[in-house]
Parts: sequence; C-alpha cells; structure tokens
Amino acid sequence: MNIVITGSLGHISKPLTENLIKEGHKVTVVSSDIEKSEAIESMGAIPAIGSLENVTFLTNTFQNVDAVYCIIPPNFKEINQVEYYRRIATNYATAIQQSGVKHVVHLSSWGAHLDRGTGIILGSHNSEKIFSQIPSISLVFIRPGSFYYNTFGFINMIKHLGYIGANYGEHDNIVWVHPIDIAAAVSEELLNTSSEKLRIRYVASDEKSAAESAQILGAAIGIPDLQWKLLSVEIVKNILVKNGLPESIASDIVDLNNSIHTGALAEDYNRHKPILGKVKVKDFAEEFAMVYNKK
Repeated sequence: MNIVITGSLGHISKPLTENLIKEGHKVTVVSSDIEKSEAIESMGAIPAIGSLENVTFLTNTFQNVDAVYCIIPPNFKEINQVEYYRRIATNYATAIQQSGVKHVVHLSSWGAHLDRGTGIILGSHNSEKIFSQIPSISLVFIRPGSFYYNTFGFINMIKHLGYIGANYGEHDNIVWVHPIDIAAAVSEELLNTSSEKLRIRYVASDEKSAAESAQILGAAIGIPDLQWKLLSVEIVKNILVKNGLPESIASDIVDLNNSIHTGALAEDYNRHKPILGKVKVKDFAEEFAMVYNKK
C-alpha cells in the first residue's frame, strides 16, 4: 500500500513508520522540519516537508495514496487550543476531499465523546465532528488513553517535593497507553481498508489507580512509598501559570485532569474496553527511571 503518515518522527509516527516499512509498504512521512529529511530517508520512507497549515501542500501529498494517518500535534504556543484543533482538522478535511483519498485514520483521544468539561480534549471532540462530515471515505478514530510519557512532567516535582501532585490522583483510575501500542493499532487500521464508514477504536496499555502507578514508578527510582496526592484545582492552576503556561491553557489542563478525577473521561471507554496492549506500567517504569536519573 501507499500510505502517508503525519506527525514527523514523533512518539507514535516513528514506530508506526518502522512497522509499515518492515511490512513492505510505501510510506511518505510529513514533517515541518527539513532537517528530519535525512532520518526519514534512512528509514526507507519518503519525506514530505511542509506545514499542516498549508492545504495545498497537504492536498498534493495526499494525491494517489491508499491511506492517510492524520495527527494534530500538540502546540502550546496556540492560546486557543480548541480553535487550533478546529483549524488543522478543517485543513485535513479539505485536503482529503480534494485529493480523493478514501481511507483515513485519525488520532483522537479518550473522552472525545464529551462536548464539554474536558479542556484540551474538547479539540479532539470537535476534530472528530469535522472528520465525520467528509463524504465517501472509510474513517477510523483512534482514541488512546493517557500517555505514559506525560509523567515525565512530574519529575521536577518528585525531586523537589517528594511526591506527585495533580487535581486527579490517589484512587482515581488512569487508563495508560504507550506510543508503541498506539503505533501497532494504527498500523492495523491503516491496512484494514474495509468498506465500513466509521469505526472507533480505543487503545490502552494498562489500567492502574494513581496511587498504584506512583508506587510502581517510585520503586523504579528508589522511592517505593512515592505518593500521588490529590490537589485542588486552584493549587494546580496556580502552579501551571507560575511555570509559564498561559492561563487559558492552564484552565484547559485542570479541566482535563478533573474529568479524569470524576471518571467522566472514561465513561465511553468503559463501555468499549479494548484488549490491553503490551507495555505495562511496570515496563514503562524502567523508561521513567532512565529519564528521571538523567535530570
């Protein structure tokens, strides 16, 4: 198959590209960084250097291909995250229609079924609505849980305060996912060109409470009694703003965290639980320890 992968050589797109190349498919990787061209070519893929803001570039890149994987990469320089997601999703939708590609896999998120109260994830909800309006395509929404690597953001807190803290924690259940497991699922769905118009696939690697997660990560860094404390929304928002995030993005993050705390984010996931992937919290703990010890 002839497949286009967006997301450059990011956490998901790199192992995804490796999987597809290994299986003998022709892969074009979209990146905004011309310096990534050599690395993309060394993998056996074709670099397409340009911006997701450029509809003409996307349309030309999507011409005469069998399938496209569409990701909206995080961009915290954008003050209005929901508008950013809407804009990029609209660009994708226009390019898909103009190019005539018929099979699309879009990286969304757990909680995308909700139309309020999820902060940044509201962007995924809106992007799904935009993709859903594209006529005459087969479409798959990949809805992963919380990315393991987001815990790297707690490392400084652990080193300075001795605990993890957020406005979710303690006994709150977290659906964890590793990019390798997402890449495997996306690869399967790109190659599954059934005539079904729309499918939703949840992807998860493990499920643990925040307290259990903290103990496993703590054991890997020599703090077996590491706690994950439940902090107030006000405290967390103040910390985020103090660390340099715009107030609007800080509000989005605490809203997202709160939807994990209340369980709202997992409502639809719990009704459609997938078979869990390979990378468990205990496996990721080794990766966490390596990053922790380098800081």
